[in-house]
Amino acid sequence: MEEKNYGHKPVLLEESLRALDIKPGGTYVDGTLGRAGHSLAILRRLEGGRLIGIDRDQSAIDAARERLADFAARVTLVHGNFQDLGDILRDLGVRRVDGMLFDLGVSSPQLDEPERGFSYMHDAPLDMRMDTSASLDAAQVVNTWSYEELRRILYEYGEERFAPQIARAIVRRREEGPIAATGELVELIRSAMPAAALREKQHPAKRTFQAVRIAVNGELEALPPMLEAAAEALSPGGRLAVITFHSLEDRIVKQTMRTLATGCTCPPEFPVCVCGKKPKLRLLSRRPTAAGPEELQENPRSRSAKLRWAERTGY
Repeated sequence: MEEKNYGHKPVLLEESLRALDIKPGGTYVDGTLGRAGHSLAILRRLEGGRLIGIDRDQSAIDAARERLADFAARVTLVHGNFQDLGDILRDLGVRRVDGMLFDLGVSSPQLDEPERGFSYMHDAPLDMRMDTSASLDAAQVVNTWSYEELRRILYEYGEERFAPQIARAIVRRREEGPIAATGELVELIRSAMPAAALREKQHPAKRTFQAVRIAVNGELEALPPMLEAAAEALSPGGRLAVITFHSLEDRIVKQTMRTLATGCTCPPEFPVCVCGKKPKLRLLSRRPTAAGPEELQENPRSRSAKLRWAERTGY
């Protein structure tokens, strides 16, 4: 029977499965469950093992529960934030796992559901919350954050070179009344950018929407504690695989993994180690893996995806 379309193609699927080196009886965590494309592929390779799926979006949990119904006895779904990974595993009574996968991209259904406010292609309320029960939404960021904070997130999170002009336009416009919709924000962004920038291939609002989304969901701040907790919870030889979609994420993942793979940090002149630090990870991907030509043709959203992976040491 043909499988129902769940609106999301898992990115770098085969590469992720190879990176995880799945053991049939192992315990695995999909820390960004989404519509369960990666989880389904993992479960099909398990024989008596267990999968724990985590997502901060309740609608993703509900869709995954339906999609993974045939494997229900071996699946535990958790509505939570992966930055709380250590607490989540402790609450489940899980001490060690054999592999963890984190796909940091926004899922296609979130982008394609206009009412979620993630997309600059649809006019919708300014929301952008991955967890719809969270208190902070995009409307609050756009309408209440200071010029300095708006400029900072546009520059740092969106790598937007016209951050000062866009932040200034937002602050001026909201003096007339709240900015309530994505379409209104898009027009503001267009009005603040020079004509040459508007002719570029990339949509003029892409970087600003990325920046606001990251700020609303605290995406970058969550990465180091998640990676540290993941390394701590892996069994020796267990694998950690992370898919990023922009340079900011990839830089944090790369640096944090490198730190976790570093042992002694004592100065070279010390005759013996006094810090006692041991490497928790062994890096298995000096360079990230990107999507191949076939996947790029089938799924254009994979264009910016990068996969890095590592293995837990015996320390």
